[in-house]
Amino acid sequence: MSNWPDWLPLRPDLKGLTPYGAPQIKEVTALNTNENPFPLPDKVVKEILDAITVEASNLNRYPDRDALELREALANYINQENKSEFKSQNIWVANGSNEILQTLALAFGSRGAIGFTPSYSMHPLIAKVCGVNWVEGARKTDFSIDSESAAKQISELKPSLVFVTTPNNPTGNAVDISLLKQLAAVAKSVNALLVIDEAYEEFSSIDSSVSLLKEFENVVVVRTMSKAFALAGARVGYLVANPIIVDAALITRLPYHLSWQTQAIAKVALSNYQMLQSEVNLIISERNRVASELRSLGLKVIESEANFLLFTGFSGDEKSVWEQLLKDKVLIRDVGIPGYLRVTIGTPNENDQFLAALARHRP
Repeated sequence: MSNWPDWLPLRPDLKGLTPYGAPQIKEVTALNTNENPFPLPDKVVKEILDAITVEASNLNRYPDRDALELREALANYINQENKSEFKSQNIWVANGSNEILQTLALAFGSRGAIGFTPSYSMHPLIAKVCGVNWVEGARKTDFSIDSESAAKQISELKPSLVFVTTPNNPTGNAVDISLLKQLAAVAKSVNALLVIDEAYEEFSSIDSSVSLLKEFENVVVVRTMSKAFALAGARVGYLVANPIIVDAALITRLPYHLSWQTQAIAKVALSNYQMLQSEVNLIISERNRVASELRSLGLKVIESEANFLLFTGFSGDEKSVWEQLLKDKVLIRDVGIPGYLRVTIGTPNENDQFLAALARHRP
């Protein structure tokens, strides 16, 4: 709403904001929210049901407040993937990575935050809702980060939080580890945390930035199980950081925030991560195929390390193309970048439906 009633004591700084959301439309091919298109394998579903059945007898009790077993499992997963040696003390887990981001904003946002846009739109929204001053740092026209400009802004603004998303959403491009090191060093010089949002890391050929934690105590890496693990409906996100950052962040956590069921589901998924990786490999293969097909239609596609593609070069504006595709029962995302649209990589059949619909509206 834009006209809130006078009797409603809504905070003045929230009156101009709108809730985050994407269209949820039935009976369409939904390629707009970067979900994993593949349902969990039957084996994993059965194990989840068995685990939840066991936990059902404990629902009269609060869950493990500190999610120790799940944090240990997440640490083992990160270590296997990155040849690292993290412990459960380096991990915190919550209801999706958005809750992780909110926890960080509440705990460490005293001097404001900066992020380099276009990027994940929840970063500024979470900051503003938490009362954290937000500053937008711009990206270059190719959606990369200008290292000199970014360093200058961080040095001058002296924020307490610096947000970088890699692979970036909604553009898909990744940030080179050398640039992340530069930003980590600049952030450290002004006593800021560099928060690296890696929601799509499993789809990327570039190594995770968790390696930076050996050198930079001020780096926080935020991950999710919504994408690669196909657990968008379970809501599990986590961070990897210096244990002192974890301890401080927990001052703002809600008590018993992660249910028994959520913890059980996540542990089962982690025990089957190698099986689920085969789905990730298929998504990567389909991403490359769809990108090639889009280019054959005369469109420009931003190189992506995620499970989606940002593209341009179509005839008409992005809103009209989006509407034309929706009439063909294909729902993609207008991300607010003039002249661009974003499509999530779906199953091979869903991707074919999208490409066929788009071909009818080719430039």
